[in-house]
Amino acid sequence: MADTCQVHSVDPERVARARKALLPDDEARRVADLFKVLAHPTRLGILRALAAETLCVCDLAELLGLSVSAVSHQLRDLRRLDLVRPRPEGKLVYYAIRDPFVVDLLERGVRHLHPGEAP
Repeated sequence: MADTCQVHSVDPERVARARKALLPDDEARRVADLFKVLAHPTRLGILRALAAETLCVCDLAELLGLSVSAVSHQLRDLRRLDLVRPRPEGKLVYYAIRDPFVVDLLERGVRHLHPGEAP
């Protein structure tokens, strides 16, 4: 089976319908940024941990076997997209998931890898 058309033929009606599904450039960039941030195993670990429990940077570092600096670096990216929110408490800063959407997205990704299995 060929991967491309054997002749060049454009169906204007199909193209017009598909064009309606495209995102404006700025919105497409924002969605792409979201997926770029989620495309890192450490950030996924942070988000999954925070889905279960509010944790401080030190807790996350211990849990993930990373330095506090490394975790802080990853949290900056997550904060930039408003995926997590910091809450200072004395000398500690605790993090929580800002929007349950991201948890649902992650869980859907996990379920996609294991179709047919019970949650």
